[in-house]
Amino acid sequence: VLLLGHAIATGRLHRLVPRQPSLAFWRALLLAVDTLLIHYAFAKLPLAEAYLIAFLTPILVAMLGFVFLGERLSRIGWAGVLIGFAGVVVALKPGVAPLNLGHLAAFASAVFFALSLILLRRAKMAETDAALVASLLIVMTPVALAVAAVATDMVPLELPDYGLSLAGGALMLGGHALLVRAFRVGEASVVAPFQYSQIIWGCLYGVLLFATPVEPHTVLGAAIIILSGWLVLRGSSERLGA
Repeated sequence: VLLLGHAIATGRLHRLVPRQPSLAFWRALLLAVDTLLIHYAFAKLPLAEAYLIAFLTPILVAMLGFVFLGERLSRIGWAGVLIGFAGVVVALKPGVAPLNLGHLAAFASAVFFALSLILLRRAKMAETDAALVASLLIVMTPVALAVAAVATDMVPLELPDYGLSLAGGALMLGGHALLVRAFRVGEASVVAPFQYSQIIWGCLYGVLLFATPVEPHTVLGAAIIILSGWLVLRGSSERLGA
């Protein structure tokens, strides 16, 4: 609704229609499946382990970017990607849970998300940002309705819940629009490692909104993640300079 209202208000309704419908559809479908899989993983695994597996995405993007897009990271860049993942391990300090379908779902989610980011990079300037965001929302809406239709634990929403849902939708719209723009102007293998920064934002929001204490291992992991981001940027700069 927000996206459609903005397009009508600015007279850019035509920009919501993708020029490459098949590419936009497959990317949106990958993200829809990714969403279902990661929600299932969160239900079956400890949060730390689900996140840890999901954070394989930057490594997968670097590998897929090399295979499908010809993007190359320098040794420093690869070191940054791997150090970032090590920082996630330190920050989350996951336990050891028996392997189950939740682990498989989390890994499949990372693969689907990485593939969607590669398709996003393939779109380049052929599509508008609005078309890429709109196609995602159009595909995810019937998928979400189908999941809701078969769910057995649905409960009525209270009035405050509608406000939270609206705010969540607005944040998702803005966040995905920024994600689209980032992958349009930057190489996938360079942009993807910044996903690790979710650990830092999660800690900050936990302190500000829920008074959640920050553990020393979380601070250490966040520092390692910041170092990894600097290494990835430095590795990319050196490669472009060369």
